[in-house]
Amino acid sequence: MKTDFKSLWNNCLKIIRDNISDAAYNTWFAPIIPISYRENILTVQVPSQFFYEYLEEKFIDLIQRTLYRVMGEETILNYRVVVASASNTAVEIRGESKRQPYPKSAVTQSAKVPSPFNRVEPQEFDSQINTKYTFNNFYEGNSNRLARTAAEAVAISPAKTAFNPLFIHGRSGVGKTHLCHAIGSKIQELHPDKKVLYLSAHLFKVQYTDATRFNTVNDFINFYQGIDILIIDDIQELSGLTKTQNTFFHIFNHLHQNNKQLIMTSDCAPMDMVGVEERLLTRFRWGLTTQLERPEKELRKIILQEKIVADGLDISESVIDYIAENVTDNVRDLEGIVVSLMAHSIINNKEIDLTLARRVIEQSIKFEVKRITVQKIQDVVCNYFNIKKELIQSKSRKREIVQARQVAMYFTKVYTEMSLAQIGSHIGKRNHATVLHACNTVKGLLDVDKSFRSNVDEIERILHT
Repeated sequence: MKTDFKSLWNNCLKIIRDNISDAAYNTWFAPIIPISYRENILTVQVPSQFFYEYLEEKFIDLIQRTLYRVMGEETILNYRVVVASASNTAVEIRGESKRQPYPKSAVTQSAKVPSPFNRVEPQEFDSQINTKYTFNNFYEGNSNRLARTAAEAVAISPAKTAFNPLFIHGRSGVGKTHLCHAIGSKIQELHPDKKVLYLSAHLFKVQYTDATRFNTVNDFINFYQGIDILIIDDIQELSGLTKTQNTFFHIFNHLHQNNKQLIMTSDCAPMDMVGVEERLLTRFRWGLTTQLERPEKELRKIILQEKIVADGLDISESVIDYIAENVTDNVRDLEGIVVSLMAHSIINNKEIDLTLARRVIEQSIKFEVKRITVQKIQDVVCNYFNIKKELIQSKSRKREIVQARQVAMYFTKVYTEMSLAQIGSHIGKRNHATVLHACNTVKGLLDVDKSFRSNVDEIERILHT
């Protein structure tokens, strides 16, 4: 008699539980309900579309390996996704199939694994572009408008704009990698004849090390010189690697001279990169250098609302506003909070309310109990520049007073939700145009004056203490 499929699924769960943490198991596997097993197709029910996508992205290898071991290598996973819990409405989605089944036992691979640059057949070329990251789900705001606009221009006309290279910099989690994949996806859609490659600088240096070890540096260089659009993420990781930088320098020159598009990201602007040769930094600045800044509150709310809809969640406007107000650093934190809220809601069978949101935020990020106010900003700026607070409120046009006033306006714009007019009324009773000019002046100096940037960074550090 054939073993009951629920027992088989329970055997799978035992193996899975031994390979992941209890928290991950309770969050992502305990809620799964086995529905049926017919003609080698196992159907399981999951609570939402987001739940299904998370399993496929994070645990599919473990799930398939376990299914092959317990239920046979012909087993196909099918999801029943609940889309309306009240009426128990659901849709079925076939799990991602692997090209080849997992081996029953591990096989030791040759120490010399073929590198991507050995793939010479066009049909075998892998661009490494993740097509789920597109311009459609890269939401626009004041903090990213220039970078997004330039990226779209490059995607439409690669190597035919002034933005070559396109150098995008910003702190972790603000969307640099997303924008890279969006560019690559759009180019593949509009220019299918172009050879697009995305990779991290870390992978580039690993490949170069392997090429050196196996005496295949010429093959390595020839491969990269044949790319039409080269996208390298986290280029700062080449810092201090003289030989790797030298090789990349020659690849860069060849591609640029042959009208190929280069796109790079970094956690800092070229002028702030340490351990990178000046001749490379000069080339990084040939095209457009643009920054992805920390998302403003309105953009944070848009990102939250779109993710909540995509994940099939029901979260009130007040909770969304609370999250947007308190999770301010980057998009990755926002997405992580939504995942945590969903997990807590499922495990504890509780509605996502303000109390739950507050607890999750306090557990997940560095929660600033003390808000950065306009008063605190003025105090810190005045203390740093050693001037009396009333002077930045005065009409004085002395250079040091004007600069302190502009820096105070800039930080008030960054760390509060005040309008330009409100900022002006609090600092020197200026109008909104003066505040806008002050903010633009500070941004401009940050890009060209290292000493000024160092001062501003130190003031920002003090603001967070």
